[in-house]
Amino acid sequence: MSILRLLIIPAVAGILLLLLNAGGYIVVPEGVAGPQVNTASEGWSAVATNISESDSGALRIELAIRNNTADWSAMKTAPDKPAVLTSGGKTTNCETVFIGTGGHRLAPGFQMRGFTAGKKSAPVTQLIYVECEGAKAEAGATLSVDYTYYTGQYNYYEKEANKVDANLVVNLDQVTADLKYPLGQEVAGLIQPATTEITALNDVVLTLTGTTRTDTGLEFTWQTNNPGEYPSSIHIGNPPVIGSDGILYGFYQSPDIASVPMTPAGKTAEWTTEVAVPQEVTGLYIMLSVESGKQRQFANYAVDITDK
Repeated sequence: MSILRLLIIPAVAGILLLLLNAGGYIVVPEGVAGPQVNTASEGWSAVATNISESDSGALRIELAIRNNTADWSAMKTAPDKPAVLTSGGKTTNCETVFIGTGGHRLAPGFQMRGFTAGKKSAPVTQLIYVECEGAKAEAGATLSVDYTYYTGQYNYYEKEANKVDANLVVNLDQVTADLKYPLGQEVAGLIQPATTEITALNDVVLTLTGTTRTDTGLEFTWQTNNPGEYPSSIHIGNPPVIGSDGILYGFYQSPDIASVPMTPAGKTAEWTTEVAVPQEVTGLYIMLSVESGKQRQFANYAVDITDK
C-alpha cells in the first residue's frame, strides 16, 4: 500500500465522523458502501388507546402508532416474537400481536390505528392491538414490542435498504382515547395540494386530475405528460389513503405490480385507480408512491384530498 493511500484513508474517515456528529443526513461518497443515515430518526412510537377484556377473557391493548423517523417509513413487528407485558412485578408473553403499517410507507408525523389486511379479493380492516392471555394491566404496567422499520424510498431491487431493528415500550398508565388522526405532528413542506404536478421517471409529469366518491370508496383519475422522445410508463401502484379514523385503507402490493398505460413520446395518458373507504371517513390524504429516478424505485408524496 502506498504512503499516499495510508494518509488519505484516515483523513476521509475523520471527515465522515465530523459529518455524523453534526447531525442530519450523511450521503456516502460514490463508491463507498453504506446506507444513508438519518440521525434525526426517533423510530416509531405507540400509545394505548383502549385497554379492555377480549371475548376470550384475555387482556386486550389497542394501540396507535406514529412515524417519528423524520422520513417516510414502513414498520412491522418481529415475526413469531411475542410482545412482553410487565405488570405487577411479573412478565407475560403476549402471543397475539397485530402492529404495523400493512406494508405501506406512512408519511413522517402521521399516526394510525389500523390498516387493510386479508386478501386483495377479500380485504379486511385490521386494528392495531395486542392480547395477553391470563394477564392484567396493573398500575405501572408497560408493554414491550420488538419491531423492524424501513425508511426512505422503496426500491424493488433493494427491499432491505435502510432497515432498522428496534424496540418500543408503551406506558399502559397513559391511555389516550381521543387521538386526532392522521396528523400527529406537522412536518413543514410535507403535504402537497391535489393539483401538484409531480416529476417522475424520465421527466414524465404525473397529475391527479380527478377524485370521485363512489359507492364503495374513492376513484382517482391520473394523467401523465411525456415531454421526452421515447414512450414511458410510470408506476404508482394502487395508492392507499388515510383519514380521520386512523385506518390506512388500501391492500398493499409492491407499487410496480399494478398495470399502467404507456405514455407515448410528446403525448399524454390517463387511467384510474380505486380504493375502498367507508363513506363516513373524511380528512383524507393519499400516501402516493411514484416511480422516480430509476425503474422500480419510488418516491413518496402526501397528497391532500381533505375536501373530498
